[in-house]
Amino acid sequence: MATMYDVPAEALIEALAENLADDLEEPEWAAFTKNGVDRELPPEQENFWAIRAGSLLRKVADDGPVGVQRLATEYGGGKPGSNRYRVAPDKRSDGSRNVIRTILQQLEELDYVETADGEGRRITAEGRSFLDETAGEVLSDLDRPELERYA
Repeated sequence: MATMYDVPAEALIEALAENLADDLEEPEWAAFTKNGVDRELPPEQENFWAIRAGSLLRKVADDGPVGVQRLATEYGGGKPGSNRYRVAPDKRSDGSRNVIRTILQQLEELDYVETADGEGRRITAEGRSFLDETAGEVLSDLDRPELERYA
C-alpha cells in the first residue's frame, strides 16, 4: 500500500485537490482576500481553495499535531523592506491565518482532521486513509519504473 511519502508532493496535492473540490465550499470572501501581507493580489488559480486544502491536509499529516500559527509561518513569504528607496533585506511575514483556519475547520467537518487539546490539529484515521488511497491512485498513474516496486 502506498503512503504519501511514496509519491511526489506536487502530484499528491493536485490529486487531493481534485478529490476535495466537491466536498469543500469556498467562502464568498475568498475570491477577494490576499493570502498574506506580502502578497499584492488575491490568488489567480480557479481551484485555489481545493489546492490549499490538499496542501494543508498533507502538512497536518506530515507535521501534526500543528497549530494555525506554525502553518501560517509555513505559507508566508518575504515582505519588502519598509523604505522603498533604500536597499534593505526582505522581512519575513506570515500567511493568512483566516484562510488556513477556515480550511482546517472544513476538513474537521469532513472528519479528516481533529483538534488535539493544547497541541493543534492532527490527522484522523479517516484522513490518513484518504491520503493513502489518493497516494495509491497517484502512484498507479505515474509512469515511472523506479516507483513500480511500491505498487
